[in-house]
Amino acid sequence: MLADLIGHQITAQVMDENEEYVFAQAEGLTFRLAKKELLKLPKLGANITGFAYENEDHQLQLTKIVPKIGIDRYAWGEVVNVNRSLGVFVDIGLPNKDVAVSLDELSELTNLWPKKGDRLMIGLKVDSKGRLWGDLASEEMIHAVSVKAENKLKNKDVTATVYRLKIVGSYVITTDYNLGFIHPTERDEEPRLGQVVHARVIGVRDDGTLNLSLKPRAYEAISDDAQMLLAALQHSADKTLPFTDKSTPDEIKAYFGISKGQFKRAVGHLMKAGLVQQKDGLLVLN
Repeated sequence: MLADLIGHQITAQVMDENEEYVFAQAEGLTFRLAKKELLKLPKLGANITGFAYENEDHQLQLTKIVPKIGIDRYAWGEVVNVNRSLGVFVDIGLPNKDVAVSLDELSELTNLWPKKGDRLMIGLKVDSKGRLWGDLASEEMIHAVSVKAENKLKNKDVTATVYRLKIVGSYVITTDYNLGFIHPTERDEEPRLGQVVHARVIGVRDDGTLNLSLKPRAYEAISDDAQMLLAALQHSADKTLPFTDKSTPDEIKAYFGISKGQFKRAVGHLMKAGLVQQKDGLLVLN
């Protein structure tokens, strides 16, 4: 049966050839193999082996290029196309064939579907008609390849891929294969399945899972004027500056080059972020 051959390495007997392909049969089915993949052309009647699949023109084909993704073999593949009525297509390294991950495996919210350039960890599966599909890695599979995170990652930046979407938050795995979780309060919008995100570590759990945030650090979210004040405080010897919202406009303008209104707004941002305080006529770094 076709379903028993597709997605597997098979051996077929050479029956014919043309300018571009060698044709070989296995279990009564004829597969084509591109001559450019062969170092030496086989003789008629010889056996050849290759990975069996149906190409985008619905022709049975063999390739010597065995994909890293296979049946019961999971790896990352890049999303190359999206079809709202079918699913998303992933490049697994096959000539003239991208593999679909069915919409049945994706969110009902199409805005959370992977986009072109995103990546999914998938394996392959074959349906009863011999069609090859992408099979999303289960949570158990992701956990099996993960590595426990170390406490020293606290407050570090990490790059991660979203592998599961749930109401309670987004589940990700970092480039170092640490598992991570992003609570809805730590993001401005929900990331897509397969989206690569840049996050910061806000906690490391006892089980080695990272608590992550997609929101900027307080100092990254403040204005340019506030960042200037912060830098001045950080470079002062005692982490203080002799200025507050009681200072005169001329004093502020002479030292910082900004108006008193700008200064007060900048100080307000820094105080709200918990980075500074005003005390005894000084601006003090916390």
